[in-house]
Amino acid sequence: MNNLLIETSCFGIVLSLLTYWLAVQIRKRWSYSLLNPLLISAFLTIFVLYVLDIDFQTYNQGAQMITYLLTPSTVCLAIPLYKQTQVLVKHFGAIIVSLLCGCLSGLMSVMVLCILLKTSETVLYSLMPKSITTAIAIGVSELLGGHSTMTVGVVILTGIFGSMIAKTIFKVFHINHPVARGLALGNSAHAIGTAKAIEWGEIEAAMSSLSIVISGIFTVFLAPMMIRLWI
Repeated sequence: MNNLLIETSCFGIVLSLLTYWLAVQIRKRWSYSLLNPLLISAFLTIFVLYVLDIDFQTYNQGAQMITYLLTPSTVCLAIPLYKQTQVLVKHFGAIIVSLLCGCLSGLMSVMVLCILLKTSETVLYSLMPKSITTAIAIGVSELLGGHSTMTVGVVILTGIFGSMIAKTIFKVFHINHPVARGLALGNSAHAIGTAKAIEWGEIEAAMSSLSIVISGIFTVFLAPMMIRLWI
């Protein structure tokens, strides 16, 4: 089976698109927060690979074509931000301070938990960039000495979990301002949170897109500094 599929370079991308399409149909049929299309498609893909006894390298040979689109798709998030330039200028100070605090709290929480649980340094380095988009997180993880595969998995789980609980958190703490909602989603749940923010409105989408960029920049500088202080 593997030898046959190795010669079919489009197998990975076809399987990825098909499982995601099925996941979207499931979400449309049953609108539960746990039925996140990305999470469902991941489980479906793993199930297919396991049943057909296909190794990851064979699947990834075609699926990596989707990975190449990750960076340009992240850049495209600048479009809603451009449309809300006036909002950005008006709340610029609050935006910078809130994103800086969000990045610091995210990095510190990872460090504290890893210290308490006595994890290895590799695990710590891999978890540090959990709250930024995958395109940046991989680079940060490799810079620190982490495992990029672990980082990707944690980033995806963080985004899914953040987008799932966002509505409840906003309701409990009475967070109704669109700028605050967008910043919180982008800062904690990166691109997956931004996809959720787009459903709520243009301002939320713009602020969430901005959060991805600024949070990524903050993390690139803050993560190595905090690691050096810890060591």
